[in-house]
Amino acid sequence: MLKTVNAGARLDRLPTSAFHRRILWLIGGGMFLDSFDIYLAGGVLGALTRSGWSNIQLNANFLTATFVGMLIGALTAGVLGDAKGRKFTYQFNLAIFGVASLAGAVAPSMNWLIVCRFFMGLGLGAEIVVGYGSLGEFIPPAVRGKWSAYLSLITNSALFFSTLLGYLIIPTIGWRPMFAVVGAGALIVWVVRKKMPESPRWLESKGRLQEAEQILAAIEAETVAGGQALPPVVVPPPVVPKTTTLLNLFAPPLLRRTFLGVCVQVCINIVIYGFIVWVPTFLVRQGFGLASSLGYTTLMSLGGPAGALLGVLLADRIGRKNGLIVVSFIAAVVGFLYSHSHSVEMATALGFVLFTLTYLLVALGIATYVPELFPTENRLRGNGVAGAAGRIAGIFAPQVVVAMYALGGIQDVLSVIVGAMVVLVVALVAFGLETNQRSLEEIGQTQD
Repeated sequence: MLKTVNAGARLDRLPTSAFHRRILWLIGGGMFLDSFDIYLAGGVLGALTRSGWSNIQLNANFLTATFVGMLIGALTAGVLGDAKGRKFTYQFNLAIFGVASLAGAVAPSMNWLIVCRFFMGLGLGAEIVVGYGSLGEFIPPAVRGKWSAYLSLITNSALFFSTLLGYLIIPTIGWRPMFAVVGAGALIVWVVRKKMPESPRWLESKGRLQEAEQILAAIEAETVAGGQALPPVVVPPPVVPKTTTLLNLFAPPLLRRTFLGVCVQVCINIVIYGFIVWVPTFLVRQGFGLASSLGYTTLMSLGGPAGALLGVLLADRIGRKNGLIVVSFIAAVVGFLYSHSHSVEMATALGFVLFTLTYLLVALGIATYVPELFPTENRLRGNGVAGAAGRIAGIFAPQVVVAMYALGGIQDVLSVIVGAMVVLVVALVAFGLETNQRSLEEIGQTQD
């Protein structure tokens, strides 16, 4: 009978191969559609406002319904992912947001669309938690930041494609095809992703050693068949299965990590959902036509993949903690400058830079740093709680934007964005720990 399979050590010593690329694309396909579904909100809401089908308050309710669903989805995925497995959870949530997106495409009224959006949110919140949390369990520590940033690049390139497709489709055909495209795509990925293996790290943490061994042996055999040698295993202390609950996250030694994860998620989500998804609506309210506002937003949205690509280049070089501190500080400065821009050309240029910095933060923080903070038995719970906190910020951010915009326009909205970046810098300087180039088992066993 097997007593241990050394899943972490065996996975960490593997050279990256076709197996890792397949895992990246299987997870990335669902994450891309997840992000596409989130970011189509900007163009759709701008169109709904201009047509009179909706107004700024109903738009805020739409975004709030999204985040309530994502809040519940993130928490549920965290619990299910650690209890029932990564594979079961990511298939379940992908089906939910795929079916709900198709339902949204035929919604008869704005209120019905808001209800559909809540159910989309359930799947959307779960996908982010499981996707980012699962990839790192397969990737060696020397390149884990780079590959997590690759996943962020795939995911957040949807910002550009969603905005571009909205620019091409919404003014001529309407907003409904946007939901139909993502719903159909999600169900296709659901079928393809049924072949993805369960995480051997998770199986070992649950004492399911025979299943873990079978998957590990298949991965190693594929590596050898691809012409790559297997380096020797550095045997760590055996993994002892542990019974854990959500409450473990709120007591030492995990409390500090939970706080850090919450800060990263909340501050980044304030920037994304307090500014970025509102850009088309802001431009329409300032008198620009729908087509031109979507065109300017499309140019800015190129910062999404640009930021993630910078994450690929920098994540394993500058580290997570220091990288987040420096980028957050620069984003605060750019946010201040954007609020004082005096031309659409300057606003577009600064908007592109702010989009880029925001999605560099996503690559370093949400995609890489937060999942690394927690041990395997609590990884998705921790990622889920942090993600849920980000969704809570998303629930209130639209309402704050409406109030701040009414009081002082875009300058008051941007003051909130700058404040969020300053808070993140302070939290990381005071409580941050570095996870770069360390095995997940080493990080999990470190006593804070």
